[in-house]
Amino acid sequence: MLFNSYSFIFFFLPVTFFVYFYLNKMRLVEASKGFLVLASLFFYAWWNVAYLPLLLGSMLFNYTVGRELVKRTSKVLLGVGVGVNIALLGYFKYMDFFIINYNRLVENDLPLLHLALPLAISFYTFQQIAYLVDSYRGETKEYDFLNYAVFVSFFPQLIAGPIVHHKEMMPQFAKLKNKVANYHNIALGLFIFSMGLFKKVVIADTFAVWATKGFDVATTLNMLEAWFTSLSYTFQLYFDFSGYADMAIGLALLFNIKIPINFYSPYKATSIQDFWRRWHMTLSRFLKDYIYIPLGGNRKGEMRTYTNLFATFVLGGIWHGAGWTFVFWGVLHGGALVVHRVWQKLGFKMHSVLAWFITFNFINITWVFFRAINFESAIKVLKGIFMGQFVLPAGVGVDLQMQMSWSKLYTTDTYLYLWMIVAFLMVLVLPNSMQWMKKFKLNFFYLTLTVLFFMSLFLLHRKSEFIYFNF
Repeated sequence: MLFNSYSFIFFFLPVTFFVYFYLNKMRLVEASKGFLVLASLFFYAWWNVAYLPLLLGSMLFNYTVGRELVKRTSKVLLGVGVGVNIALLGYFKYMDFFIINYNRLVENDLPLLHLALPLAISFYTFQQIAYLVDSYRGETKEYDFLNYAVFVSFFPQLIAGPIVHHKEMMPQFAKLKNKVANYHNIALGLFIFSMGLFKKVVIADTFAVWATKGFDVATTLNMLEAWFTSLSYTFQLYFDFSGYADMAIGLALLFNIKIPINFYSPYKATSIQDFWRRWHMTLSRFLKDYIYIPLGGNRKGEMRTYTNLFATFVLGGIWHGAGWTFVFWGVLHGGALVVHRVWQKLGFKMHSVLAWFITFNFINITWVFFRAINFESAIKVLKGIFMGQFVLPAGVGVDLQMQMSWSKLYTTDTYLYLWMIVAFLMVLVLPNSMQWMKKFKLNFFYLTLTVLFFMSLFLLHRKSEFIYFNF
């Protein structure tokens, strides 16, 4: 079930909301939690019920191991628990990728398993690995499977994050005041949800059309087409994923739960380090706390620090997908973070505008590898960006012959330039969703912004999935 669907907005969400708070009003607290778990599992199984046993088995296994780790801090048990989670993720997500590369290497012909990637496996696996490590450190105090099931399966953040910690969530579910509907939270939640829905349905899905044309339809691209293609995906990805994050925050607020911020104007970043402090913030936190620091962080000398940074982001690239383009994307970001650290170590400075320009264009170029289905597709776009023919569209006031050679890719999309300008203004000038949320008041101005919700409703028929569902 998609957040951006009529069935979710007009059936699942209102039924879940009213039944949950009705049960709490009747003081049936355990029943309300049980209902929320069942509703979340129904939400998850809507795509394919075959995924459900895997999720339930993962929850039961990690709950059992986590409970034992609280009783006795065993490194062996922690290693087994983390190993099983990684093995499960590796089998479903990377086994066919491994077979393909093994066959190429040894010139063999092992048959592929053609495994379907279970929905949300990357997110709930990372979340539960964090739970095991936190249990080992004595940072969890949960002994009830129903509460643990709420923590893992809570539907706003189940499919694509944010990656939350047990200690962030469970105290909120335990508070008595959170079991009563809060009208301010309802208004704020609907406001933030509407903003996220607008980002996804109106903006991201519009840019998706142009990105698909360039990456998947065109065989060659001139320079402007290539730039439009890369920028379209850069904006599509941001508005798609940050839209999901906004909707998740808004939905959780309806239930009086505050989940972590996942985006904070990442395209305003003036360095690659700044970017990763703003983009997919809970993943960055996970990579830092559970990979970078355990590898040694910055405690074992500069060379070891560079190695740890690089390795962390290569693994981050692999987490995003089973493909060499994702690995290379991780290599580029890991290398950029190393260069940035060396730059800082040497004490060099750069004007903030130039720093932003370099950072944004680096992000835009590296997203090409993130989006491309293979290196050939990525090279096609990059070749157009750096070496493509410079052809301006009609109406710019250039030679008529040059105007007529403008490709068919974008001639029918007369509003593309306007969309680009609006997107840049939104990510660079306007307040982000979290800033709007801090300023929110129940007044006429903010109520008028709910028009974004009604505008989005007219486009729900497209029913496009969120990009991060594929990861």
